[in-house]
Amino acid sequence: MSDYQDPTEGQHITDAQELPRWRDTPVWLHGEPSVSATLRAAPEDFRVVENLGFEPDGEGEHQFLYIRKTGENTDWVARQLANFCQVSPRDVSYAGKKDRHAVTEQWFCVHMPGHRANLNWKLFGGDTIEVLRAEKHGRKLRLGALQGNRFELRLRDVSDGAELERRFALLAQGVPNYFGEQRFGHDFGNIEKGLALIAGRFKERQRHKKGLYISAVRSWLFNRLISERIKRGLWDTLLEGDVLMINGSQSCFRYDSADLTLPERLAKGELNLTGPMWGRGELMTEAAAREFEQEVYGTESLACEQLEQLGLKQERRSLRLVPESLAIERESDGQWRLSFDLPAGSFATSVLRELCNWQTPQSGAVE
Repeated sequence: MSDYQDPTEGQHITDAQELPRWRDTPVWLHGEPSVSATLRAAPEDFRVVENLGFEPDGEGEHQFLYIRKTGENTDWVARQLANFCQVSPRDVSYAGKKDRHAVTEQWFCVHMPGHRANLNWKLFGGDTIEVLRAEKHGRKLRLGALQGNRFELRLRDVSDGAELERRFALLAQGVPNYFGEQRFGHDFGNIEKGLALIAGRFKERQRHKKGLYISAVRSWLFNRLISERIKRGLWDTLLEGDVLMINGSQSCFRYDSADLTLPERLAKGELNLTGPMWGRGELMTEAAAREFEQEVYGTESLACEQLEQLGLKQERRSLRLVPESLAIERESDGQWRLSFDLPAGSFATSVLRELCNWQTPQSGAVE
């Protein structure tokens, strides 16, 4: 049962009947892994390197800072930057949030017109924060303006190295593009608050929190669609009227069974099936694919309708996530190092869950 008091609004929410809906575990593509392991025994076991896809141009009022942080929250570092530069927190931006319990490298941007840009960046930071590069740029760095991230992960206490390697080899075929559990908050609290918010039973004045809760609901609905396709054997099966996305882009088009090249291109990973990020507008799918999506979302028709009333635009997201530059190395008995590249908006945990059930020293619970 969920029965909590929001610290900001004091709005009491109780939704005991709804809890099982969002606690369902998403389906694994190749069955639940039998391998167990430990992740994040130390921050160095989880490394993330951001790839913006472009370089600062060297001129302008925006100071780009490439920072390595260890065990620190992205928003906290942004606030420290604002204090150091004596600017408003609104003048500090980044392309994406990175894991806290990790060693991460990413770009931050500070709007610093005029003489204020002449600061000694070696004085910023400390043992857990280091400025690696400082470059000027003509435009603000906006959220989502990155190409992707490189992940280097160390798994300890691996129970079955041979099985881990076998499942790792399957990653090249792609994994379900699930939103990671971090999107849903502790004990699925973001989904709970999101459902209550769109139903008008809960209010949130802070804009970023409101967006977080609504995003959690849309992400949960999307994850349900992937699970259903896998359960019904439709993971890599084209339905009449499906919407396909060109891999590595956001360009979509509708499946035409008369084009005999499309199944082969799907199998090769050139194309991916898609699902809706729910919002206002007609489903892009037609025929059997639309019937399938309507059936899946029919059990959540009220939540879908409430999302539409918020004015959110319906979008499509790839159902498959294909890691690139995959590599695996045995470092010692029971210890393995993994590395791969992922595009922006995807989750390393969605890759890891297909390999093993892991626990972290922070939680002690299998994830």
